[in-house]
Parts: sequence; structure tokens; C-alpha cells
Amino acid sequence: MKKSAKRTLTAALAAVALALLLGAAAGGQTDPLVTKSYLDEVTTPGILAQVDAELDSREEALADKLSDEAEGYRKDLEALLSGAGGVVSGGGSSVFSVVTVPAGQRLLGSTGCEFLLRSGSASCVAESAPGLIDTTEGGTLAGGGVVQSNHLYLITADGRGLAASSEVTVLVRGSYTVG
Repeated sequence: MKKSAKRTLTAALAAVALALLLGAAAGGQTDPLVTKSYLDEVTTPGILAQVDAELDSREEALADKLSDEAEGYRKDLEALLSGAGGVVSGGGSSVFSVVTVPAGQRLLGSTGCEFLLRSGSASCVAESAPGLIDTTEGGTLAGGGVVQSNHLYLITADGRGLAASSEVTVLVRGSYTVG
């Protein structure tokens, strides 16, 4: 008898649990049952429209940013390529430009301009000390001193730079003139 009472109690509890689950699944006035067709026809298109609008907005912002960057590069290139009368001016680009300075000519930069002598021989052009800062060695170079190949120099004041003893190739970053 104990076994049959246990079975009856288990069956009754299972029936009550099943009834509660079915009642919850059917929903009610405050919690109606949502159908697949409602999701397919109403909810999903609304969500997709919101996602499309957000993607369009972000795509437009990225296109504007790319256009602005391209315009900046175009202006840098125009400034680099402009120049007349044997004097070449370089813009304030954030990348190094390869510049050839003929023998007897000078490359003079503005404050903060950097250069690296790649080939040829040159001397420092500066009227006062320190002429240039040799960032490779951590020292300074006075006017008339020999500019060493593959050393990065920083110009400390406008009008300083190098005088080419022979034709030189220089990597330059910043504003400069050759003449």
C-alpha cells in the first residue's frame, strides 16, 4: 500500500506541474502568447530597420573621416611638390621625405624639424650653440661640425640645418627649404 500511495502522490504532483506549465505557456490577458507570425511580420522588420539605420549612420561617419584624411594627405603632397626658383620647400608632414641636396646647397629647417643623412658628406649650419641635437648619440653638434651618416638630428631653431659638401641624400621630417 505504501507503494501505491507513493505512486498516486507522484502522479498527482506530476499532473499539477503539467497543468501549471500549460497554463503559463498559454499566457493570459496581461501576458499574451506571441506567435511566430507576429515575430516574422512585426518585430523582426522593426529591429532590422533600426540596425540598417545605425549601420548607414556609422558608414557615413567613416566615409567622412576617410575623406578628411585623404584631403590632408593630398594637401601634404601638394605642399611637398610645390616649390620654384631652385628652392624646394617641404611641408610639416609626419612622415620622412627623401630629399636630394646638390653639392654647395643647404637644407635649412624650422624648429623641430628632423633629418637623417643617408649618403654624401655635409656640415652643420648654425650661428650659435647648440647647432643641432644628435638624438642618436644624445649630444649636440656645433656650427661647422661634420654631420654623420645615419644619425638623427633635431633642429633647435629656425634657419639651422646642413650644408652639402657633395650631393647628399637626406630623410627629412618637418618644414624645410633647400637652396
